[in-house]
Amino acid sequence: MEGAVKIENLQDIKQTVIVNATIQKVWDTVSTSEGIASWFMPNDFEPIVGQEFHLQSPFGPSPCKVLEIDEPNKIIFSWDTEGWIISFLLKDLGKKTEFTLIHSGWKTEDTVIQKANEKSSIIHERMSNGWSNIIHNKLRKVTEA
Repeated sequence: MEGAVKIENLQDIKQTVIVNATIQKVWDTVSTSEGIASWFMPNDFEPIVGQEFHLQSPFGPSPCKVLEIDEPNKIIFSWDTEGWIISFLLKDLGKKTEFTLIHSGWKTEDTVIQKANEKSSIIHERMSNGWSNIIHNKLRKVTEA
């Protein structure tokens, strides 16, 4: 079709940080309910593939499901009802750990996120900033304590 505009989905949010902690300590912080609550949100997470759980977001409980576990390198879960996928990727650097968060599954910028009643582009920007703070400040503080 001539002149057709290709509508692109929003890019994944990706945040990477090097933390001054062993991979096992970081894994324990990102793979347990108590650990996740200490830097992200209250939850009833269990590291079992297929396990359904909830994150207590500012907009109420968000249904989630564990999709993949590869201890101590990877956790992937679905988050909420928008098609979002959250990946925690860990890389052993000896006494340090590279932690990468990927928040994928975004729709187009004009798609309205129902719970927030705002466009995806606004929520994406807000969450990108939020993830940056969570990963670079909160996760680092908890794992390096």
